[in-house]
Amino acid sequence: MRAEGVTTRTPAVRTAVVWDALRSMLAERTAATGRTSLDIVDAGGGTGGFAVPLAELGHSVTVVDPSPDSLAALERRAKERGVSVRGLQGDAADLGELLSRDAADLVLCHSVLEYVEDPISALTAVAGLLRRGGTVSVLAANPVASAIHRALAGQFDEARAVLSDPGGTWGDRDPTPRRFSAETLAELLGATGFTIGSIHGVRVFADLVPSRLLDGEPGAAEALVALEQAAATHPVLRDVATQLHVLAHRT
Repeated sequence: MRAEGVTTRTPAVRTAVVWDALRSMLAERTAATGRTSLDIVDAGGGTGGFAVPLAELGHSVTVVDPSPDSLAALERRAKERGVSVRGLQGDAADLGELLSRDAADLVLCHSVLEYVEDPISALTAVAGLLRRGGTVSVLAANPVASAIHRALAGQFDEARAVLSDPGGTWGDRDPTPRRFSAETLAELLGATGFTIGSIHGVRVFADLVPSRLLDGEPGAAEALVALEQAAATHPVLRDVATQLHVLAHRT
């Protein structure tokens, strides 16, 4: 959840840290396999915000999403950009039924674990898709950031509730069913057979910066991206980011 009065002026500000990590991982995987085109599955990939740019890099990308409207928008976006992305309707837990085992080099699981009925089942399905040495990219909401944002909105009781609730929610009206700390994400991934690679904080400052600062100052967006990149692995700042990004590997 974003604090009131903040901006997402450019997608680069929100996703730069994730893209940095993905680009490094993709370079390592292509070097290790000798293949310039990798097989990528985007679970819950929606309208293709990550899938289409990955296809533009030359990779073979499949999006699995429960929404037919999102898949239709994905098809339009891919066509406009001149790339091909396969879309399949289904949930993260259905991955094993929709796709072959050991078929992917990378699976994106972005903003999915918060909403699935059973995160363990979803990650188990992801593990079944990955080839040995393959990677899952998990992006999930962080409860500490939610507490900060609720406090900044003047909802102090809700902020306190986030800190005491095992699922990191602030009440019955919270649209996010659960949130994850770095520790709980690591435990989930370890329980489903993954080895943790890197953990980054995403949107440490981006959701707190007033829109007028980005809209009115030349170079401000680029400077904010650089700040986000510097804060992503800071031992304190990482853990207050709006989202946590984990790369984990199937061994």
